[in-house]
Amino acid sequence: MHEVVYVASSMRYPIVMTVCNRALSAPLSVWGDHSDAMAVRDTGWIQVFCQNNQEAFDMTLWAFRVGEDSRVLFPVMVHFDGFSLSHVTEPVILPEREEVNRFLPRFQYPFALNPDEPMTHGAFGPPDIYSEAKVAQEIALRKSKDVILQGWKEFGDIFGRYYDPIEPYRTEGAKLLLLTMGSFSETAKIAIDTKKDKGESVGLINLRLWRPFPFEELRQAVKGAETLIVFDRCISFGGPGGPVSSEIRSALYNEKKRPGIVSFVGGLGGRDMSVKDFEYVIDRGREIVEKGSKELFETVGIRGKVSGIRG
Repeated sequence: MHEVVYVASSMRYPIVMTVCNRALSAPLSVWGDHSDAMAVRDTGWIQVFCQNNQEAFDMTLWAFRVGEDSRVLFPVMVHFDGFSLSHVTEPVILPEREEVNRFLPRFQYPFALNPDEPMTHGAFGPPDIYSEAKVAQEIALRKSKDVILQGWKEFGDIFGRYYDPIEPYRTEGAKLLLLTMGSFSETAKIAIDTKKDKGESVGLINLRLWRPFPFEELRQAVKGAETLIVFDRCISFGGPGGPVSSEIRSALYNEKKRPGIVSFVGGLGGRDMSVKDFEYVIDRGREIVEKGSKELFETVGIRGKVSGIRG
């Protein structure tokens, strides 16, 4: 069914799909990591990652508001972590129906099927039109960011919870930043607190908006940092390590002054990452930058001698 995911975005169908991210086989695993999300990252959907179940609920409401906007008309994926969120009970604030009705305007799809006004959907695209169609889709997806930000502002004004593409945590003046996505961000924040209490100049960036990628917000968030540690929950097999790390490097490549970037991969197949594990990632990442290691990425919590992977 993978090709159908592309069809939904190419046809501008404002579907909302909540994706309970799990590890992909083999071996068979029903636990979570970010393999699901990374397999569909370039399918043309708007995509966000959630730290907790409150965010998963909030982002689902927000996804309808953004995807159904006539200026957007793109499908939206709301990613939340398998097991660590999907199988955990935690309190969630549910809004009143009147509030939801204020936030979500009545939707009328402009290209709905109508027997009295027949039209073609998903027609054959020969080479002389396919390229133009894909470029137009790319431009439209990037332009959706304005509505994405507007939707978060409207959500906050009504429900009191404001969201941003990138959420900084105790980053003021920090020389070392840890970038995370999803539920492990909350565990990593405790590690940041512990390091801060010891007087270390560290902070955390939670990457929420995955597509369209928040280039400008990322560049502003890391300005002044000397080291940026990127934690992935997926391996880009045979490639440059973690897929998120690869994109971060690309986003910052043309910056005249950019932090040293270190890539770590862990939490695969639902394996836990403790506060101590994230403290190790911070310490080890600082050491890698100071020594100038040539490794593409390092793994965390793997039994045996495997640690760094060289290109």
